[in-house]
Amino acid sequence: MSDYVIPAPQVHVIPTEGGKEFPVRRVYCIGRNFAAHAVEMGHDPDREPPFFFQKNPNNLDASGEFPYPPHSSDVHHEVELLVGLKSGGTNIPLSEALDHVWGYGVSLDMTRRDLQGQMKKMGRPWEIGKAFERSGPVGSLRPVSAVGHPDQGRVALLVNGELRQEGDLNQMIWKVPEMISYLSEYFELAAGDVIMAGTPSGVNAVVAGDVMEATIEGVGTLNVKVV
Repeated sequence: MSDYVIPAPQVHVIPTEGGKEFPVRRVYCIGRNFAAHAVEMGHDPDREPPFFFQKNPNNLDASGEFPYPPHSSDVHHEVELLVGLKSGGTNIPLSEALDHVWGYGVSLDMTRRDLQGQMKKMGRPWEIGKAFERSGPVGSLRPVSAVGHPDQGRVALLVNGELRQEGDLNQMIWKVPEMISYLSEYFELAAGDVIMAGTPSGVNAVVAGDVMEATIEGVGTLNVKVV
């Protein structure tokens, strides 16, 4: 007999290269972490303190399909490095930050840009534009033992074979160790937390039937169809 008054929510997981599953606790997303993307979104690319927003664990989806969401006519793709943590803590020193990483993957931060824009104008949170169902397509996480700690390599996204986004991990304003250390000053990080590390320029709209191919050199490729 369960001690819960309702059925316990399912633990949300994403696949790993080894076949086992990675349970997700929290999802942190950094905003405007590539200078060229900051410019295309109308912001100064100079290095400023990082800012983060969150998606929900069950927004991450490894099905290979992205259902076009309701109440939007301007849904954009954003290809991002996904960082999965195996441990955490508070006030993590920069020199120890990478010790907490289990592995890396390829992800998409799908965004209802029109709704996000409305929230920005009203000074309200972005969740309605960022944290909707299946808004985080993901590929398999690959362990550090297989990929190391990638800090350079081509990041690209094609839609129907046409190049839309292109950049390099070395163009990230805030690097992975800095993101982990900074977040740990404000939150208690833990095993199962993931970080979506920002997107290069070229974000644009998709429509039903489009096929997105996201690639990060040395990490992997993610293919997702808009349905």
